[in-house]
Amino acid sequence: MTPARLHDDQIEIDIHLVRRLVDIQFPQWSDALLTPVESSGTVNALYRLGGDLVVRLPLAMWGAEAAEREQEWLPRLSPLLPVEIPRLLGRGQPDLGYPCPWSVFGWIEGSHPQPDGLPTSDGLADDLASLIRALHEIDLPDAPGAYRGPVSEVDGSVRRCIAEVADEFDTGELTRAWEVSVLAPEWEGPPLWAHSDLLASNLLIRDGRLAAVIDFGTAGVGDPACDLMVAWNVLPAPARPSFRAAVGLDDATWLRGRGWALAQAVIALPYYRETNPGMTRAARHAISQVLADVRDGDHLS
Repeated sequence: MTPARLHDDQIEIDIHLVRRLVDIQFPQWSDALLTPVESSGTVNALYRLGGDLVVRLPLAMWGAEAAEREQEWLPRLSPLLPVEIPRLLGRGQPDLGYPCPWSVFGWIEGSHPQPDGLPTSDGLADDLASLIRALHEIDLPDAPGAYRGPVSEVDGSVRRCIAEVADEFDTGELTRAWEVSVLAPEWEGPPLWAHSDLLASNLLIRDGRLAAVIDFGTAGVGDPACDLMVAWNVLPAPARPSFRAAVGLDDATWLRGRGWALAQAVIALPYYRETNPGMTRAARHAISQVLADVRDGDHLS
C-alpha cells in the first residue's frame, strides 16, 4: 500500500522502502511485521511495526523540520503534560533515496473523536482544557515558534479560499465570521506553548476521555489562540462554555481561536477535496460549527 498522493511534491513511499529502511537502521526490529496505517493525516506516512511501534515518515521535504522538532522536543515535553504523547524510540536517517529524517515511536491505543458522535458531557472538554493549561505552564529554554502564529498572518489565504468554497458555503457569512476574528486584538502576553494543530486526527480517546495527543511537529511558543480551535473542530457546542471557562483566556483570544478553526478548515477544504475525505469531512464540520456560532449573534459564544 502506497500513501495517497496529497501533494504535488510528495515523496514516493511504499512498504518495501520502509521495510528496507527499518532493516538497515534498526535491525533489532527486522523481524517485526510491518503494515500500513490508514490515516487522514497530511504530513506523514504511517506504518505499524509489530504490535507496539509505529514508523512515521514525512511525505514531503517540508515535513522534515516537523520530524526533527518532534525528535528534539517530545522527550522534553512528555513529563510536563497530563496525557500520553508519543514516545520516541528511534531516530531514522535519510537513506536509500529517501531524503528526510524519520522516526519510530511507541504505538498508542485509542480512537480519534468523531465530533458528530461525542457526548455533550464536559469530560473531554475538561481534559482538553487541562492539556492547554499545562502547555501554558511549560518553561523550557530555546523553545521554537509555534507553526500557527497571529491569525492575521493567514488573512490573504483565508479570503482566497473562501471564494473557492462558494459552491458549498455562503461566502458572505464566511467573510463576516472571519473578519470578527481577524480584527480581534492581538495577543500581548508572553509567548506560550501550544500544540498548534489540535484536530480530531491528532487526539486519541478511550472511554470518552482524552488519552493521548499525537503529532507535535507544529508545537512551539506563541499566541495560545491556535489551540482553542479544538472547541469548534472537536467539541460539541454544549461543551464549549465549560471548556472556555476552564482554559481561562480572554475574549479576544477566544475569537482568534475561532478564527483559527475557520482558517484551518477553509484552507484545507479546497486543497484536499479530491484527495482526503477525512480531512474534508472534518473541515466541513468545523466551518459549520463556526457559522452556527455567528448566526446565534453572540460573537463570544
